[in-house]
Amino acid sequence: MRRPRSFPGLPRVTPRLPRTDRGRLFLVLGLTAAVTVFTATVPLLRDWFDLRVYYGTIDAWAHHDGRIYDYLVPGTTYGFTYPPFAALSMLPMALVGLHTAIAIGLLLNLAALAAVVWILVGPALRRYGWFGFALAACLLALFEPVRDTFTFGQVNLLLLALVLSDLWLLATGRGRRAGVGIGLAAAIKLTPAIFIGMLLLARRWRAAGVATGVAAAATALAAWVAPDASRFYWTHALWDTDRIGRLGYVSNQSLQGVLARLAAPGEPSKALWAAAALVVLCVWAWRTSRAVAAEDWTAAFALTGLTACLVSPITWVHHLVWLLPAFAVLLRRRRLRVAGILYAILCTSVVWLWFDDASGVDGFVGSNAYTWITLGLLLWLPVGQPRAGRPTLIRRARATIPAPRQAAPAIAAAAGQPGPSVVGSATGRAAAGPAAGTGRVSRSDPTGSTRPDALKPQSSSERASSYTVNPPPA
Repeated sequence: MRRPRSFPGLPRVTPRLPRTDRGRLFLVLGLTAAVTVFTATVPLLRDWFDLRVYYGTIDAWAHHDGRIYDYLVPGTTYGFTYPPFAALSMLPMALVGLHTAIAIGLLLNLAALAAVVWILVGPALRRYGWFGFALAACLLALFEPVRDTFTFGQVNLLLLALVLSDLWLLATGRGRRAGVGIGLAAAIKLTPAIFIGMLLLARRWRAAGVATGVAAAATALAAWVAPDASRFYWTHALWDTDRIGRLGYVSNQSLQGVLARLAAPGEPSKALWAAAALVVLCVWAWRTSRAVAAEDWTAAFALTGLTACLVSPITWVHHLVWLLPAFAVLLRRRRLRVAGILYAILCTSVVWLWFDDASGVDGFVGSNAYTWITLGLLLWLPVGQPRAGRPTLIRRARATIPAPRQAAPAIAAAAGQPGPSVVGSATGRAAAGPAAGTGRVSRSDPTGSTRPDALKPQSSSERASSYTVNPPPA
Protein backbone atom coordinates (compact mmCIF):
# COMPACT_ATOMS: atom_id res chain seq x y z
CA MET A 1 0.00 0.00 0.00
CA ARG A 2 1.27 3.43 -0.85
CA ARG A 3 2.23 5.44 2.20
CA PRO A 4 -0.14 8.43 2.60
CA ARG A 5 1.29 11.88 2.73
CA SER A 6 1.12 13.50 6.13
CA PHE A 7 2.07 17.11 6.72
CA PRO A 8 5.06 17.25 4.34
CA GLY A 9 8.22 18.82 5.75
CA LEU A 10 7.51 17.84 9.34
CA PRO A 11 9.58 14.78 10.23
CA ARG A 12 8.73 12.02 12.62
CA VAL A 13 10.34 12.40 16.02
CA THR A 14 10.75 10.17 19.04
CA PRO A 15 10.23 11.79 22.46
CA ARG A 16 12.98 11.53 25.05
CA LEU A 17 11.24 10.55 28.27
CA PRO A 18 12.91 9.87 31.62
CA ARG A 19 13.93 6.25 32.04
CA THR A 20 14.08 6.14 35.84
CA ASP A 21 11.10 6.21 38.20
CA ARG A 22 12.58 9.23 39.96
CA GLY A 23 12.87 11.18 36.71
CA ARG A 24 9.34 10.23 35.73
CA LEU A 25 7.98 11.26 39.12
CA PHE A 26 9.69 14.65 38.88
CA LEU A 27 8.28 15.15 35.37
CA VAL A 28 4.73 14.32 36.48
CA LEU A 29 5.00 16.59 39.53
CA GLY A 30 6.30 19.42 37.36
CA LEU A 31 3.49 18.96 34.85
CA THR A 32 0.93 18.83 37.66
CA ALA A 33 2.21 22.13 39.04
CA ALA A 34 2.13 23.69 35.56
CA VAL A 35 -1.43 22.46 35.00
CA THR A 36 -2.52 23.88 38.36
CA VAL A 37 -0.98 27.30 37.71
CA PHE A 38 -2.26 27.43 34.15
CA THR A 39 -5.86 26.49 34.93
CA ALA A 40 -5.94 28.92 37.86
CA THR A 41 -4.75 31.90 35.82
CA VAL A 42 -5.25 31.59 32.05
CA PRO A 43 -8.53 29.96 30.97
CA LEU A 44 -12.05 31.04 31.77
CA LEU A 45 -13.81 28.70 34.19
CA ARG A 46 -17.42 28.21 33.10
CA ASP A 47 -19.07 27.58 36.49
CA TRP A 48 -20.88 24.50 35.11
CA PHE A 49 -23.16 26.74 33.10
CA ASP A 50 -24.49 24.06 30.76
CA LEU A 51 -25.10 21.63 33.59
CA ARG A 52 -27.10 24.37 35.31
CA VAL A 53 -29.21 24.57 32.14
CA TYR A 54 -29.80 20.82 32.23
CA TYR A 55 -30.58 20.82 35.93
CA GLY A 56 -32.93 23.80 35.76
CA THR A 57 -34.79 22.27 32.81
CA ILE A 58 -35.25 18.90 34.54
CA ASP A 59 -36.24 20.54 37.83
CA ALA A 60 -38.86 22.71 36.10
CA TRP A 61 -40.20 19.75 34.10
CA ALA A 62 -40.29 17.23 36.94
CA HIS A 63 -41.28 19.39 39.91
CA HIS A 64 -43.01 22.52 38.60
CA ASP A 65 -45.04 21.28 35.61
CA GLY A 66 -42.84 23.30 33.30
CA ARG A 67 -42.16 22.55 29.65
CA ILE A 68 -38.74 21.40 28.56
CA TYR A 69 -38.09 24.11 25.98
CA ASP A 70 -39.60 26.99 27.96
CA TYR A 71 -36.96 27.07 30.70
CA LEU A 72 -34.28 29.79 30.49
CA VAL A 73 -31.36 30.33 32.85
CA PRO A 74 -32.27 33.42 34.90
CA GLY A 75 -30.87 36.58 33.35
CA THR A 76 -30.01 34.88 30.04
CA THR A 77 -31.65 33.74 26.83
CA TYR A 78 -30.18 30.24 27.06
CA GLY A 79 -32.27 27.13 27.55
CA PHE A 80 -32.37 23.45 26.67
CA THR A 81 -31.42 22.77 23.03
CA TYR A 82 -31.09 18.97 22.79
CA PRO A 83 -33.69 16.45 21.56
CA PRO A 84 -36.33 15.29 24.06
CA PHE A 85 -34.57 11.96 24.64
CA ALA A 86 -31.64 13.89 26.13
CA ALA A 87 -33.99 15.41 28.72
CA LEU A 88 -35.47 11.98 29.39
CA SER A 89 -32.00 10.51 29.99
CA MET A 90 -31.23 13.34 32.44
CA LEU A 91 -34.35 12.79 34.57
CA PRO A 92 -32.37 11.21 37.46
CA MET A 93 -31.06 14.73 38.22
CA ALA A 94 -34.53 15.49 39.59
CA LEU A 95 -33.71 13.23 42.54
CA VAL A 96 -30.66 15.18 43.74
CA GLY A 97 -29.60 18.74 44.46
CA LEU A 98 -27.57 20.94 42.13
CA HIS A 99 -24.23 20.41 43.84
CA THR A 100 -24.72 16.65 43.90
CA ALA A 101 -25.59 16.79 40.21
CA ILE A 102 -22.37 18.71 39.54
CA ALA A 103 -20.33 16.12 41.44
CA ILE A 104 -21.99 13.25 39.56
CA GLY A 105 -21.42 15.07 36.28
CA LEU A 106 -17.70 15.41 37.05
CA LEU A 107 -17.41 11.72 37.87
CA LEU A 108 -19.25 10.71 34.70
CA ASN A 109 -16.99 12.92 32.59
CA LEU A 110 -13.91 11.45 34.27
CA ALA A 111 -15.15 7.93 33.58
CA ALA A 112 -15.96 8.83 29.97
CA LEU A 113 -12.53 10.41 29.46
CA ALA A 114 -10.85 7.32 30.91
CA ALA A 115 -12.82 5.12 28.51
CA VAL A 116 -11.90 7.33 25.55
CA VAL A 117 -8.20 7.23 26.45
CA TRP A 118 -8.27 3.48 26.97
CA ILE A 119 -9.96 2.79 23.64
CA LEU A 120 -7.72 5.15 21.66
CA VAL A 121 -4.27 4.72 23.23
CA GLY A 122 -4.68 2.36 26.18
CA PRO A 123 -2.34 -0.43 24.96
CA ALA A 124 0.40 2.09 24.17
CA LEU A 125 0.11 3.81 27.56
CA ARG A 126 0.06 0.50 29.39
CA ARG A 127 3.65 -0.12 28.30
CA TYR A 128 4.67 2.87 30.47
CA GLY A 129 2.60 1.83 33.50
CA TRP A 130 1.49 4.54 35.91
CA PHE A 131 3.72 7.09 34.20
CA GLY A 132 1.90 6.83 30.87
CA PHE A 133 -1.54 7.39 32.36
CA ALA A 134 -0.34 10.21 34.63
CA LEU A 135 1.27 11.94 31.66
CA ALA A 136 -1.93 11.58 29.62
CA ALA A 137 -4.00 13.02 32.49
CA CYS A 138 -1.76 16.09 32.75
CA LEU A 139 -1.81 16.71 29.00
CA LEU A 140 -5.58 16.31 28.72
CA ALA A 141 -6.15 18.69 31.63
CA LEU A 142 -4.50 21.45 29.56
CA PHE A 143 -6.48 20.68 26.39
CA GLU A 144 -9.04 23.47 26.04
CA PRO A 145 -11.94 21.37 24.69
CA VAL A 146 -11.55 18.94 27.60
CA ARG A 147 -11.20 21.78 30.12
CA ASP A 148 -14.34 23.45 28.84
CA THR A 149 -16.29 20.20 28.78
CA PHE A 150 -15.58 19.72 32.49
CA THR A 151 -16.15 23.31 33.60
CA PHE A 152 -19.31 23.71 31.51
CA GLY A 153 -20.62 20.34 32.75
CA GLN A 154 -21.10 19.32 29.12
CA VAL A 155 -21.99 15.88 27.69
CA ASN A 156 -19.54 15.72 24.79
CA LEU A 157 -17.15 13.26 26.42
CA LEU A 158 -20.04 10.95 27.25
CA LEU A 159 -21.19 11.02 23.62
CA LEU A 160 -17.63 10.43 22.39
CA ALA A 161 -17.29 7.42 24.69
CA LEU A 162 -20.57 5.99 23.37
CA VAL A 163 -19.44 6.38 19.76
CA LEU A 164 -15.97 4.98 20.44
CA SER A 165 -17.49 1.90 22.06
CA ASP A 166 -18.59 0.97 18.56
CA LEU A 167 -15.09 1.71 17.26
CA TRP A 168 -13.76 -0.80 19.78
CA LEU A 169 -16.28 -3.42 18.68
CA LEU A 170 -15.46 -2.95 15.00
CA ALA A 171 -11.70 -2.89 15.50
CA THR A 172 -11.71 -6.05 17.63
CA GLY A 173 -13.83 -8.15 15.30
CA ARG A 174 -17.08 -7.78 17.25
CA GLY A 175 -18.84 -5.77 14.56
CA ARG A 176 -22.09 -7.73 14.87
CA ARG A 177 -22.66 -5.99 18.21
CA ALA A 178 -21.83 -2.48 16.97
CA GLY A 179 -24.31 0.36 16.51
CA VAL A 180 -25.89 0.78 19.93
CA GLY A 181 -23.45 3.46 21.11
CA ILE A 182 -23.80 5.53 17.94
CA GLY A 183 -27.58 5.20 18.05
CA LEU A 184 -27.83 6.41 21.65
CA ALA A 185 -25.44 9.30 20.99
CA ALA A 186 -27.49 10.37 17.95
CA ALA A 187 -30.70 10.30 20.00
CA ILE A 188 -29.16 12.50 22.70
CA LYS A 189 -27.59 14.96 20.27
CA LEU A 190 -28.04 15.00 16.50
CA THR A 191 -24.41 15.59 15.45
CA PRO A 192 -23.23 11.98 16.10
CA ALA A 193 -25.76 10.76 13.51
CA ILE A 194 -23.04 11.34 10.90
CA PHE A 195 -21.37 8.18 12.21
CA ILE A 196 -24.29 6.20 10.79
CA GLY A 197 -23.19 7.58 7.43
CA MET A 198 -19.68 6.29 8.16
CA LEU A 199 -21.09 2.81 8.79
CA LEU A 200 -22.92 2.98 5.46
CA LEU A 201 -19.70 3.99 3.68
CA ALA A 202 -18.04 0.99 5.31
CA ARG A 203 -20.89 -1.28 4.13
CA ARG A 204 -21.54 -2.28 7.70
CA TRP A 205 -25.24 -2.64 7.03
CA ARG A 206 -26.07 -4.45 10.25
CA ALA A 207 -24.31 -1.89 12.47
CA ALA A 208 -25.91 1.00 10.54
CA GLY A 209 -29.31 -0.64 10.94
CA VAL A 210 -28.79 -1.17 14.66
CA ALA A 211 -27.68 2.46 15.14
CA THR A 212 -30.66 3.77 13.18
CA GLY A 213 -33.06 1.49 15.04
CA VAL A 214 -31.71 2.45 18.46
CA ALA A 215 -31.89 6.17 17.64
CA ALA A 216 -35.44 5.80 16.30
CA ALA A 217 -36.57 3.75 19.30
CA ALA A 218 -35.11 6.25 21.78
CA THR A 219 -36.75 9.14 19.92
CA ALA A 220 -40.08 7.30 19.88
CA LEU A 221 -39.82 6.64 23.62
CA ALA A 222 -39.26 10.35 24.26
CA ALA A 223 -42.24 11.20 22.03
CA TRP A 224 -44.41 8.83 24.06
CA VAL A 225 -43.27 10.30 27.40
CA ALA A 226 -43.28 13.97 26.30
CA PRO A 227 -45.38 14.32 23.12
CA ASP A 228 -45.78 18.11 23.29
CA ALA A 229 -42.06 18.69 23.82
CA SER A 230 -41.22 16.32 20.96
CA ARG A 231 -43.60 18.06 18.61
CA PHE A 232 -42.18 21.48 19.50
CA TYR A 233 -38.57 20.36 19.13
CA TRP A 234 -38.90 18.67 15.73
CA THR A 235 -41.06 21.40 14.22
CA HIS A 236 -39.59 24.56 15.76
CA ALA A 237 -36.67 24.39 18.21
CA LEU A 238 -34.46 22.29 15.93
CA TRP A 239 -34.50 24.95 13.21
CA ASP A 240 -34.01 27.96 15.50
CA THR A 241 -30.23 28.39 15.76
CA ASP A 242 -30.71 31.57 17.81
CA ARG A 243 -31.65 29.33 20.75
CA ILE A 244 -28.10 27.94 20.71
CA GLY A 245 -26.18 31.20 20.34
CA ARG A 246 -24.79 33.69 17.84
CA LEU A 247 -23.27 32.15 14.73
CA GLY A 248 -20.49 34.74 14.70
CA TYR A 249 -19.48 34.18 18.34
CA VAL A 250 -15.76 33.40 18.43
CA SER A 251 -16.34 30.08 20.19
CA ASN A 252 -18.17 28.80 17.10
CA GLN A 253 -15.35 27.02 15.26
CA SER A 254 -17.40 25.52 12.43
CA LEU A 255 -17.43 26.56 8.77
CA GLN A 256 -20.63 28.46 9.51
CA GLY A 257 -18.82 30.36 12.24
CA VAL A 258 -16.01 31.35 9.86
CA LEU A 259 -18.51 32.67 7.31
CA ALA A 260 -20.51 34.47 9.99
CA ARG A 261 -17.45 36.34 11.25
CA LEU A 262 -16.51 37.25 7.69
CA ALA A 263 -19.99 38.61 7.01
CA ALA A 264 -20.37 40.46 10.32
CA PRO A 265 -22.34 42.51 11.07
CA GLY A 266 -24.47 41.02 8.27
CA GLU A 267 -25.77 37.48 7.91
CA PRO A 268 -23.62 34.74 6.32
CA SER A 269 -24.66 33.29 2.96
CA LYS A 270 -26.55 30.02 3.44
CA ALA A 271 -25.77 28.99 -0.13
CA LEU A 272 -22.04 29.49 0.41
CA TRP A 273 -22.19 27.51 3.63
CA ALA A 274 -24.09 24.68 1.93
CA ALA A 275 -21.51 24.56 -0.88
CA ALA A 276 -18.60 24.50 1.57
CA ALA A 277 -20.28 21.80 3.64
CA LEU A 278 -20.87 19.72 0.50
CA VAL A 279 -17.19 19.91 -0.44
CA VAL A 280 -16.19 18.86 3.08
CA LEU A 281 -18.62 15.93 2.96
CA CYS A 282 -17.16 14.77 -0.37
CA VAL A 283 -13.63 14.87 1.06
CA TRP A 284 -14.85 12.99 4.12
CA ALA A 285 -16.52 10.28 2.04
CA TRP A 286 -13.39 9.80 -0.09
CA ARG A 287 -10.90 9.70 2.78
CA THR A 288 -13.13 7.62 5.06
CA SER A 289 -13.65 5.05 2.30
CA ARG A 290 -9.86 4.74 2.00
CA ALA A 291 -9.52 4.33 5.76
CA VAL A 292 -12.18 1.63 5.87
CA ALA A 293 -10.61 -0.18 2.91
CA ALA A 294 -7.34 -0.26 4.88
CA GLU A 295 -9.21 -1.50 7.98
CA ASP A 296 -8.09 1.65 9.79
CA TRP A 297 -11.16 2.17 11.96
CA THR A 298 -9.53 4.75 14.22
CA ALA A 299 -8.80 6.99 11.22
CA ALA A 300 -12.33 6.45 9.88
CA PHE A 301 -13.88 7.54 13.18
CA ALA A 302 -11.41 10.44 13.46
CA LEU A 303 -12.26 11.76 9.99
CA THR A 304 -15.96 11.51 10.76
CA GLY A 305 -15.58 13.44 14.01
CA LEU A 306 -13.60 16.16 12.23
CA THR A 307 -16.28 16.43 9.56
CA ALA A 308 -19.05 16.68 12.14
CA CYS A 309 -17.27 19.65 13.73
CA LEU A 310 -16.88 21.40 10.36
CA VAL A 311 -20.37 20.97 8.89
CA SER A 312 -22.39 21.47 12.05
CA PRO A 313 -23.92 24.98 12.09
CA ILE A 314 -22.47 25.57 15.55
CA THR A 315 -19.36 23.91 16.97
CA TRP A 316 -18.40 25.44 20.28
CA VAL A 317 -14.82 25.00 21.46
CA HIS A 318 -15.87 22.30 23.94
CA HIS A 319 -17.30 20.28 21.03
CA LEU A 320 -13.75 19.82 19.73
CA VAL A 321 -13.19 16.82 21.97
CA TRP A 322 -14.13 15.04 18.75
CA LEU A 323 -10.56 15.82 17.63
CA LEU A 324 -9.12 13.38 20.17
CA PRO A 325 -9.31 10.35 17.81
CA ALA A 326 -7.33 12.34 15.23
CA PHE A 327 -4.58 12.94 17.80
CA ALA A 328 -4.57 9.21 18.53
CA VAL A 329 -3.93 8.56 14.83
CA LEU A 330 -1.05 11.07 14.79
CA LEU A 331 0.52 9.43 17.82
CA ARG A 332 0.13 5.95 16.37
CA ARG A 333 1.81 7.05 13.15
CA ARG A 334 4.56 8.80 15.17
CA ARG A 335 3.73 12.25 13.81
CA LEU A 336 4.65 13.57 17.24
CA ARG A 337 5.87 16.99 16.16
CA VAL A 338 2.64 17.67 14.27
CA ALA A 339 0.58 16.43 17.20
CA GLY A 340 2.59 18.56 19.63
CA ILE A 341 2.19 21.77 17.62
CA LEU A 342 -1.56 21.33 17.13
CA TYR A 343 -2.04 20.30 20.75
CA ALA A 344 -0.16 23.38 21.98
CA ILE A 345 -2.36 25.69 19.89
CA LEU A 346 -5.51 24.01 21.21
CA CYS A 347 -4.33 24.59 24.78
CA THR A 348 -3.76 28.33 24.43
CA SER A 349 -7.34 29.66 24.15
CA VAL A 350 -5.87 31.78 21.34
CA VAL A 351 -9.19 32.34 19.55
CA TRP A 352 -10.45 34.40 22.49
CA LEU A 353 -7.96 37.15 21.68
CA TRP A 354 -10.45 38.16 18.95
CA PHE A 355 -13.49 37.99 21.22
CA ASP A 356 -14.45 41.63 20.54
CA ASP A 357 -13.20 42.13 16.99
CA ALA A 358 -12.39 39.41 14.45
CA SER A 359 -11.90 41.78 11.50
CA GLY A 360 -8.76 42.03 9.38
CA VAL A 361 -6.35 39.37 8.22
CA ASP A 362 -5.14 38.64 11.74
CA GLY A 363 -8.72 38.23 12.90
CA PHE A 364 -9.53 35.91 9.99
CA VAL A 365 -6.54 33.70 10.78
CA GLY A 366 -6.53 33.89 14.57
CA SER A 367 -10.23 33.80 15.42
CA ASN A 368 -10.66 30.70 13.25
CA ALA A 369 -7.47 28.94 14.37
CA TYR A 370 -9.25 25.83 15.62
CA THR A 371 -11.25 25.58 12.40
CA TRP A 372 -8.03 25.60 10.35
CA ILE A 373 -6.65 22.80 12.54
CA THR A 374 -9.79 20.73 12.04
CA LEU A 375 -9.75 21.32 8.29
CA GLY A 376 -6.04 20.49 8.04
CA LEU A 377 -6.54 17.23 9.90
CA LEU A 378 -9.41 16.28 7.60
CA LEU A 379 -7.18 16.81 4.56
CA TRP A 380 -3.86 15.37 5.77
CA LEU A 381 -4.54 12.93 8.59
CA PRO A 382 -2.57 9.73 7.86
CA VAL A 383 -4.88 6.96 6.67
CA GLY A 384 -4.02 3.27 6.56
CA GLN A 385 -2.38 0.82 8.90
CA PRO A 386 1.29 1.46 9.73
CA ARG A 387 3.61 -1.40 8.84
CA ALA A 388 3.89 -2.55 12.45
CA GLY A 389 0.16 -2.22 13.06
CA ARG A 390 -1.34 -4.20 10.18
CA PRO A 391 -3.92 -6.79 11.13
CA THR A 392 -2.36 -9.97 12.46
CA LEU A 393 -4.75 -12.00 10.35
CA ILE A 394 -2.88 -10.94 7.20
CA ARG A 395 0.49 -11.78 8.67
CA ARG A 396 -0.70 -15.18 9.82
CA ALA A 397 -2.14 -15.98 6.43
CA ARG A 398 1.17 -15.22 4.75
CA ALA A 399 3.16 -17.20 7.30
CA THR A 400 1.02 -20.33 7.12
CA ILE A 401 2.94 -23.37 5.87
CA PRO A 402 1.00 -25.34 3.24
CA ALA A 403 -0.32 -28.73 4.26
CA PRO A 404 1.88 -31.61 3.08
CA ARG A 405 0.87 -33.27 -0.16
CA GLN A 406 -0.60 -36.73 -0.09
CA ALA A 407 2.13 -39.40 -0.26
CA ALA A 408 2.51 -41.21 -3.57
CA PRO A 409 2.11 -44.99 -3.62
CA ALA A 410 5.26 -47.04 -3.11
CA ILE A 411 7.14 -47.98 -6.29
CA ALA A 412 8.66 -51.43 -6.47
CA ALA A 413 12.06 -51.84 -8.08
CA ALA A 414 12.19 -53.50 -11.48
CA ALA A 415 13.50 -57.04 -11.61
CA GLY A 416 17.19 -57.26 -12.14
CA GLN A 417 17.90 -53.72 -11.01
CA PRO A 418 19.91 -52.98 -7.92
CA GLY A 419 17.78 -51.90 -5.05
CA PRO A 420 18.36 -48.22 -4.30
CA SER A 421 18.30 -46.85 -0.82
CA VAL A 422 15.51 -44.59 0.34
CA VAL A 423 15.46 -41.40 -1.73
CA GLY A 424 16.30 -38.30 0.29
CA SER A 425 18.52 -39.69 3.00
CA ALA A 426 19.70 -37.91 6.10
CA THR A 427 22.04 -35.86 3.98
CA GLY A 428 18.98 -33.98 2.67
CA ARG A 429 20.03 -34.56 -0.96
CA ALA A 430 17.67 -35.94 -3.58
CA ALA A 431 18.46 -38.03 -6.64
CA ALA A 432 17.74 -35.01 -8.80
CA GLY A 433 16.17 -31.57 -8.65
CA PRO A 434 17.41 -28.02 -8.78
CA ALA A 435 16.33 -27.22 -5.25
CA ALA A 436 18.04 -30.08 -3.52
CA GLY A 437 20.44 -29.27 -0.74
CA THR A 438 20.21 -25.51 -1.06
CA GLY A 439 19.50 -24.99 2.62
CA ARG A 440 16.85 -22.29 1.89
CA VAL A 441 14.75 -21.38 4.89
CA SER A 442 11.02 -21.92 4.35
CA ARG A 443 8.65 -18.96 4.62
CA SER A 444 5.21 -19.42 3.09
CA ASP A 445 6.25 -22.34 0.86
CA PRO A 446 9.26 -24.67 0.62
CA THR A 447 10.97 -22.65 -2.11
CA GLY A 448 10.07 -19.14 -0.96
CA SER A 449 8.65 -18.53 -4.44
CA THR A 450 5.44 -16.71 -5.29
CA ARG A 451 4.87 -18.74 -8.47
CA PRO A 452 1.94 -21.18 -8.75
CA ASP A 453 2.57 -24.60 -7.23
CA ALA A 454 2.69 -26.30 -10.64
CA LEU A 455 5.66 -24.16 -11.66
CA LYS A 456 7.68 -24.45 -8.46
CA PRO A 457 10.66 -26.83 -8.26
CA GLN A 458 10.07 -29.31 -5.49
CA SER A 459 12.47 -29.24 -2.56
CA SER A 460 14.36 -32.23 -1.30
CA SER A 461 12.35 -32.32 1.90
CA GLU A 462 9.08 -32.51 -0.04
CA ARG A 463 10.33 -35.28 -2.29
CA ALA A 464 11.64 -37.22 0.67
CA SER A 465 8.19 -37.12 2.26
CA SER A 466 6.35 -37.90 -0.98
CA TYR A 467 8.29 -40.75 -2.58
CA THR A 468 9.53 -43.85 -0.78
CA VAL A 469 10.96 -46.70 -2.82
CA ASN A 470 10.80 -50.12 -1.25
CA PRO A 471 13.97 -52.22 -1.70
CA PRO A 472 13.58 -55.49 -3.63
CA PRO A 473 13.13 -58.64 -1.64
CA ALA A 474 16.36 -60.33 -0.66
